[in-house]
Amino acid sequence: MCLGVPAEVVELIDDDWATVNVGGVRKPVSIALLDDVVIIGDYVIVHAGFALQKIDPEKARETLKEMAETLNEGLPSIQPQVQCKVPGESALVH
Repeated sequence: MCLGVPAEVVELIDDDWATVNVGGVRKPVSIALLDDVVIIGDYVIVHAGFALQKIDPEKARETLKEMAETLNEGLPSIQPQVQCKVPGESALVH
């Protein structure tokens, strides 16, 4: 099973690479597979270091929020819980 994660483009490195932010973690990803022009502030689905497609910003924020909530549901109360900073909102902690 593969999991693509929504990520916000925060820096354009060159024509084929960008830096994305996922829950406060920044990482370089290849944007070479995208047909669309990518600009800072766009959201993309990232899998294995590649941006696979652009995604609507509202849908991206909703998906990130749901992922954080789902991850936190299965954690015992004695373990640290997952935090996910959704742009435009405070960090999600459950």
